[in-house]
Amino acid sequence: MISEKQLAEEIRILIENAIREDVGEGDHSSLACIPEYAVGKAKLLVKDMGILAGVEFAKQVFNHVDPSLEVETLMKDGDTMTHGDIAFYVSGSSQSILKAERLVLNAMQRMSAIATKTQKFSRLLEGFKTQILDTRKTTPGFRALEKQAVKIGGGENHRFALYDMIMLKDNHIDFAGGISKAIQKTLKYLEHKNLDLKIVVEARSISEVQEILKSEGVYRILLDNFSYEDTREAVNIIGSKCLTESSGGITLENAKNYAECGVDYISSGALIHSVHNLDLSLKAV
Repeated sequence: MISEKQLAEEIRILIENAIREDVGEGDHSSLACIPEYAVGKAKLLVKDMGILAGVEFAKQVFNHVDPSLEVETLMKDGDTMTHGDIAFYVSGSSQSILKAERLVLNAMQRMSAIATKTQKFSRLLEGFKTQILDTRKTTPGFRALEKQAVKIGGGENHRFALYDMIMLKDNHIDFAGGISKAIQKTLKYLEHKNLDLKIVVEARSISEVQEILKSEGVYRILLDNFSYEDTREAVNIIGSKCLTESSGGITLENAKNYAECGVDYISSGALIHSVHNLDLSLKAV
């Protein structure tokens, strides 16, 4: 999995690029009417209900824009929020606060939506061994924060990117000439490159599950778009030989049904790609 150092670097790059994109040569709206020496204070006002996420990121943004800005936090990531709550105050240069405003809001609104949806899945799975995973179906350039939000909501991260886990899906298998060939080629590749990466292999049928089990070295089998009946059968066949994951069409309505089949994980791209931003505002006080 991605290291803390790598994650920190991803977030640093994200902030730099987002500020470049938004500010460019300068925030002319603020420069035109607010004196350079003006100071002010603003509050992060909650206008929705859900799970708060992005407070720590907001502090990083403010520090990047202007290290002299001071942030007083009243709520933390993972807290339950409701309309009228104040998450934090930020004070200092008025121009700096306005320069950071949009990135802070864009990130926190989306992160809070993802954390809120993830928590709904997590609560559904209470009492089961099954854990909820995200996917790589993320917003380009924003993945680090979206995956952080999943963790804040009580979920687990799947691989971060293509480089930290091997995942042999249908196209890899078909291009490689079949399941067994794909796995054997992968094992040789990892040995040759001296890489220690976990291998996940997608199965589209019970017969493919059986073929995967003929090879050693598979960490997890992904049961793609399996019915409940086939999922239960696959879990029984696999036993303790490797971990199991259900994927494909996982929703809040059917997640518990898959958990009841005994899988170790369920993964859902909808945690990230199908959320509606929560309503947050940064208001001068």
